[in-house]
Parts: sequence; structure tokens; C-alpha cells
Amino acid sequence: MGYHHNPSFFFLLLITLSLTSSYAILAEARNLLEVTLPELPKPELPQLPETPTFPKPEFPELPKSELPTLPKPVLPEIPKPELPTFPKPELPKLLKLEMPAIPKPELPTLPKPEIPQVPKNP
Repeated sequence: MGYHHNPSFFFLLLITLSLTSSYAILAEARNLLEVTLPELPKPELPQLPETPTFPKPEFPELPKSELPTLPKPVLPEIPKPELPTFPKPELPKLLKLEMPAIPKPELPTLPKPEIPQVPKNP
């Protein structure tokens, strides 16, 4: 046989558990606010010995290297390419087509609708 649980029981259980856990958090927070920590003395650091200063190293001067200048190469002139001219093709003239006249449709004239007047109540 299956058990049928009452849904309100689970709802009540959920509310009860949530209330008990929040109480513990509030109590811990209150304890943290009331605790005073003792002040610790600041430790004194010993003085470090002075580091000796080293002389700045001097590097010997390097002689400046001179690069030989190379003569510029003489390049031959390249002739510009010329495109051959082509004859223009002659196209035959097209005849202009005339559109036939389309008669406009005549709309019939409709009589104006007459609206009957509503009788007024005395």
C-alpha cells in the first residue's frame, strides 16, 4: 500500500526548518558583534644593513662601422604597353514600338444613399 502524505505537513516542516536555521545565524552574528579582540603590540622591524654601492660599469667605446656605398644599378626603361584599337561594332537601330491606347474604364455613377431621419421623442 502506498502512503499518502499531506502536503500541508511538508509546508509546515519547511517553515519550521527555515526558522530554526535563521535563528542560529542571528545568534552567531550577535556573538561576533559582542566579542572584543585584544590589541596586539606592533612588532618592531630590525634595521637592515646598508648595501654597498657598486661603481657604474664603463664599457669601451666601439668604433663606428662604415658601410661601403654601393652604386645604384641602372635599370633599362620598360616600354609602356599599348592596347590595340578595336573597331566599334555597328548595332542595328531598333524600331520604337508604339503602345496601343487603352480605353479608360468608365465607372457607373451611383446615386447618393439617402439616410432616413430618426424621429425625435417629444
